[in-house]
Amino acid sequence: MPQLYTKNGRPLQRDGNRLFAGSGTYLGTVQGRYVFDTSGQYADTIDGDRVVYRAIDSARISIPTISGPRVGLAMVTALPAAILGEEPSFPN
Repeated sequence: MPQLYTKNGRPLQRDGNRLFAGSGTYLGTVQGRYVFDTSGQYADTIDGDRVVYRAIDSARISIPTISGPRVGLAMVTALPAAILGEEPSFPN
């Protein structure tokens, strides 16, 4: 499973279908190429190793989820990517 980053290069942690910020904050679940927040609402789309918000995908919904936080990791940020979509509104 490849390392994931936001559009602007902030590192994310993925554990199976659960997605966490670099600090360890639980963000939501990954289903296919889509990320859903803890309330089950569309949050973002995975494009390669980047996670971006795309309004065209925003009508998707899933079920609410909950998970405890993880230990934050010291990870290097990546260079910003020139791809379609906006930077996710995830916490650091």
